[in-house]
Amino acid sequence: MKKPLIDADGEVRELMEEDFAQFSSAENVLPAELTALLPDSPRRGRPPALTHKKAVNIRLSQDVLAAFKSNGRGWQTRIDDALREWLKGNTAAR
Repeated sequence: MKKPLIDADGEVRELMEEDFAQFSSAENVLPAELTALLPDSPRRGRPPALTHKKAVNIRLSQDVLAAFKSNGRGWQTRIDDALREWLKGNTAAR
């Protein structure tokens, strides 16, 4: 007999190997128009960037670096954004 996944309190029980064996793949349960959008193989990690960046070494003043890092993750992107904004007003730098 198939054991229910949810108990009387509405809690999902721990899934066992035999539970996973009974699950269907997405291709078998999703409409064809959605499965057509699925990648051929599952991709892990961050999605590919729309623009490619180049790794460089740059020397920054300690206070400048500390200010950008003080807001947490994404400090390199914020520096890139600040430089891009500076370029808009300084056409001679291009």
